[in-house]
Parts: sequence; structure tokens; C-alpha cells
Amino acid sequence: MIVLLHQPQVSKHNAGPAFDQHSGDPTYVYPQTGGTEKGMALTTGSGEDFTVWNLVDFDTVSYYSRYTRVTPALRTGTVEVRCESIDDDTTNVDVSYNLTALTDKREGGLKSSEGEAFADMIDSWKQSIEQRLNILLRAENR
Repeated sequence: MIVLLHQPQVSKHNAGPAFDQHSGDPTYVYPQTGGTEKGMALTTGSGEDFTVWNLVDFDTVSYYSRYTRVTPALRTGTVEVRCESIDDDTTNVDVSYNLTALTDKREGGLKSSEGEAFADMIDSWKQSIEQRLNILLRAENR
């Protein structure tokens, strides 16, 4: 996935605005401002899709983030995001998920993380980021 950035000196990692756009209305537990920092905790979804996220690794020098995510009714795992500047206007973003089903609902719980469904989900993140790119570029890590 390639995300165009017009101001590469601005941090490419500020999860707050991206989560806002993609996940509906997240609740920021820490910090409550939604600022991106190691230890950030937030929740998304409701019902069976209620998910707790924690940013366990965050490196602004190498543009690397690793999250744990737990959807208690369905699955747990990690999400890694690595960004690499291609040139002054282009960034390559590599996103990988490592998920484990927690219940017998394995088929439904992990189906969205396989094959074409996974590619569609990743593409929806790309679209969300591109829609909010101006906000993301102005965001500062707190």
C-alpha cells in the first residue's frame, strides 16, 4: 500500500485521526486526547466487535508501530505497521496482522483476516488515511 505524503518531515504516525476515521468513534483511555505514544490505549466497536487496542511499540525514527488488540468475544493478536519513505512524496506502508481466535467462532472471527477480505480491509484503511491526510499531516505526536 502506498500513501502519498506531501510533507515528509511531518510524522507519518499519529494513530488518533486514522482510528477516528476508520473505526467510527474510538474511546481513548490513555492518553484521553488520543495523542499517539507508547502505551496508548483505546477501545473501538461494540457488542462482539468491542476491541481493546494498546500501542506497545512506537518508534518515530524508524516509523514503526506495534499494537496489541483484543476482541474478547472473538480474537486477540498484534498489528504491526512499518513505514518507509520512497521519495519526498511517497511512503510505503506495510501492515501485518497476527491473530488468534478465542472461541469456536473461528470461522467468523478470523474470516475477515484472510484472502480477499483482508485485502479489502487493508484497502479501506488506505482510503480512510487518504481521506484524512491533511489532518494527519498537521498532527503532532504528543
